[in-house]
Amino acid sequence: MAKVSPLMLAPPLIFLALAGTFYVAMQRENPDELPSALEGKKAPAVQVGTFADAQPFSDEDLRNGEVKLVNYWASWCAPCRAEHPQLEILADEGVPIYGINYKDKPSQAVSFLEELGNPYAKLGTDDGRMALNWGVYGVPETYVIDGDGTILLRFAGPITKSILESTIRPALQAE
Repeated sequence: MAKVSPLMLAPPLIFLALAGTFYVAMQRENPDELPSALEGKKAPAVQVGTFADAQPFSDEDLRNGEVKLVNYWASWCAPCRAEHPQLEILADEGVPIYGINYKDKPSQAVSFLEELGNPYAKLGTDDGRMALNWGVYGVPETYVIDGDGTILLRFAGPITKSILESTIRPALQAE
């Protein structure tokens, strides 16, 4: 009877280990969802710069008793352009949206809003410092904040019509 070399067992064992890892990873409810350590916690401090002639917002605005969105965006961001109609819809419905223009050229950011409309109640700029504290991966990224400044939801990526209905609206109504 021939001896089985340990090297002959390595490929099937490696395959089983990888298959097990993939199986466990696929059991997540939404594998595309990025985790947020801030959900359920108070929003980090607001440290925004001035955006053109827009009124900036502050920590007090996040704790003013009403549910609102904080939206990171940039003029150079194609998904930000794609989600913009959904933000306009929410703003037209009276949802306050605080915009943070992220690592952008001021003139291009102003042109972006002049072209597409301005859904933001208040605006600020961020060179990346505030985004680090908020755990921003990239733009667009949107946070639903309750009346006392607690983060109810963090959504990374563009808000599409289906995301608006399945994710953002339920979070806005959860308050």
